Amino acid sequence: MKTVFSGLKPTGEMTIGNYLGAIKHWPLSQSKDNRTIFFVPNSHALTVRQSPEDIKTRTLDLVAWLLTAGIEPSKSIILVQSMVPAHAELFWILDNYVTMGELSRMTQFKDKSQKLGPEGQLVGLFNYPVLMAADILLYDSNEVPVGEDQVQHVELTRDIANRFNKLYGETFVLPKATIPNYGGRVMSLDNPSVKMSKSDHPDSYVALGESAESVVNKFKRAVTDSDTQIRYNKSEKPAISNLMEIYAGFSGMSLEEIENKYEGIGYGEFKNDLGELTAEKLSSLQKDFEKYRSNEIGLMSIIEEGSQKASAIANKKLSEVKNKIGLL
Repeated sequence: MKTVFSGLKPTGEMTIGNYLGAIKHWPLSQSKDNRTIFFVPNSHALTVRQSPEDIKTRTLDLVAWLLTAGIEPSKSIILVQSMVPAHAELFWILDNYVTMGELSRMTQFKDKSQKLGPEGQLVGLFNYPVLMAADILLYDSNEVPVGEDQVQHVELTRDIANRFNKLYGETFVLPKATIPNYGGRVMSLDNPSVKMSKSDHPDSYVALGESAESVVNKFKRAVTDSDTQIRYNKSEKPAISNLMEIYAGFSGMSLEEIENKYEGIGYGEFKNDLGELTAEKLSSLQKDFEKYRSNEIGLMSIIEEGSQKASAIANKKLSEVKNKIGLL
């Protein structure tokens, strides 16, 4: 049986980038042939200063969004990272099987440390990929659906697992990163050279909970390329290509079908249509989200049951690791 494992941090508002690039695709892996595990990495969220109440609220929000997207607790395990202590324990063990050089080469750390300056270069941000490796390896994960920016972290996870296996014998499955054909990295609406981020300014992203009016207006203001032709080419026309990927993600149309539909039509009409399409899709999602989110007792029950199931799997793997390296 194949294990599919992935998660999203409870930081800031969920965006259409999170939806189209990740959680929309996750339910497709739910089948009798797969063990699917989806988690809320709330310990990872500590690298961003948030109030305790915000972390709790956003953790529950994210579980509700997973259910909204089609993750079914009867078919998948939904867990919260901090409720499974094995994640933190394996993290410390794996810290001893990765080098400072490897971690310093991680693109995300370099990018974020440049933005944050010396005071923001937390140790947790530096060895964040090792905790991610522990998350993945605890469950013998075969596939890890991620955005393009996380592929490097999964590759490091493979390196750590391979190093451990060579020293102590086959222990960890070597995971593979998987990304959707398109939509794997939705870019900013006002700067198509950077990923859409909920930590950026409001006009750069669309939140899943936004009003229809706000959604339409944001797409009207979205940047476009110098000519007026609606054609997909990420290197020559990054702005319109990003908008076309969003359109494809919400409509189900291929990029070629979108090009044909809007042949000879200007950016203005296309952006207006995209805004209305997105607003319509989000309105439907928001209704389902509110249904799940309003039942906090039900959400906690799902989290507790999922975390118990996850603990049984994770503790078994952790015991195997400790036995191999000589820890009592």
